[in-house]
Amino acid sequence: MSGIVGSRLNIRGSGVVAKLGTDGQVLTSAGAGKTAVYEDLAGGISWQSVVTGSTMTAVAGNGYPINTTSNTCTITLPASASAGDEIIFTDYARNWATNKIIIDSNGLNYQGDADSFTVVYSTAGQSLHIVYADSTKGWIPINDDDVTDVPTKGNSQGIFVLGKTSGAVGMSNLVSSSGVIASDVSAVATARYGAAATQYGGDKGIVAYGSTGSVVSTSNLISNSGVVASDVSGVGTARENVAACSFGGDKGIVAYGITDAAASMSNLISSSGVVASDVSGVGTARYYLGACEYGDDTGIFAYGTTGSVVSMSNLVSNSGVVAADVTGVGTARSSVGACKYGFDKGIFAYGNGPVSTSNLVSNSGVVGTDVTGVGTARSQLKACEYGNDKGIFAYGYSSGNLSMSNLVSNAGVVASDVTGVGTARRDTGACSFN
Repeated sequence: MSGIVGSRLNIRGSGVVAKLGTDGQVLTSAGAGKTAVYEDLAGGISWQSVVTGSTMTAVAGNGYPINTTSNTCTITLPASASAGDEIIFTDYARNWATNKIIIDSNGLNYQGDADSFTVVYSTAGQSLHIVYADSTKGWIPINDDDVTDVPTKGNSQGIFVLGKTSGAVGMSNLVSSSGVIASDVSAVATARYGAAATQYGGDKGIVAYGSTGSVVSTSNLISNSGVVASDVSGVGTARENVAACSFGGDKGIVAYGITDAAASMSNLISSSGVVASDVSGVGTARYYLGACEYGDDTGIFAYGTTGSVVSMSNLVSNSGVVAADVTGVGTARSSVGACKYGFDKGIFAYGNGPVSTSNLVSNSGVVGTDVTGVGTARSQLKACEYGNDKGIFAYGYSSGNLSMSNLVSNAGVVASDVTGVGTARRDTGACSFN
């Protein structure tokens, strides 16, 4: 049964128990002048009025039909709880797949993870029944319908792949869940530079486009263990110096770049890693820009050059639609790196000059003012997520190719340089995987 799980509908004053159909609809009516209330079969749950707001605070012992027809809903759990406390949430309008619910565990653990994790439920018709166990495990789902585990945002590992030394190279370097870059893995993909990489499918990656000396449309899938697959050709217009990010939770987008001139086309990547044909007209044509995810399932492209450096940005919706230009987002520059951090925010850093400037992106896609002094100034580097909620910038160019990296905390703070992270190079691709 979808909708309300493990519940019955009592009709006050009627002496009748209403039955629910497979779509959650009441099959036995209350009759005139009667009031319907939900009563949980396990006992002790008091069902409340339908919630339609974007935020709510839950109370132990209650059940809540959550209607997300118009917006997502962030649910704050009680700040304190006792063993055996229960709460139920159910998808009133079967809309959680479009507008999900976000659980804020309010300082307590959720299925053993600290409150720093973002917990999202996004299955249409889903019901979530949680019980508080203890301070170690905190709230535990005892019935979460079609979901077998808590869907936490963020991937734990990353990869830097391809790049340029004196010419195109094809090696890759894995990033551990603690932000340590491993030694080179020899090339599987065709050596090239100026490609872009992004997550897809929730736990895998793809690197696409670039130049071997001539622009190509080649792509390579990356498994959830960081293995780069052989080339796939023919994925839209060949170009280089593109940017890419994920959107919608399990899909990706590659956009902009340069062929003979700056381009404004984009290509969507499905949840199974298939690159779609070109979509044109996605903001000002430019190249050498950066991109990252922000919020829960949206993305942003920013900076770059049209021949002259710019500071514009373009937001990407959770359906992969690129919005019009937004101007004035920090110092104009190109050849930046970007990644997500803190589950729902992003960071753009470094760039041509070279500079060490960074700019944080809020969970609503607003680019912040410049922050200076974040490691060695350089350009033509990339970045990816690691450790679920942190980031790493690596490689690049400053009077020569570099092999240094800089970790980004889950608060968006860039750490000092770490050296010796594989072959020095620039213009790599980078993404996370799980």
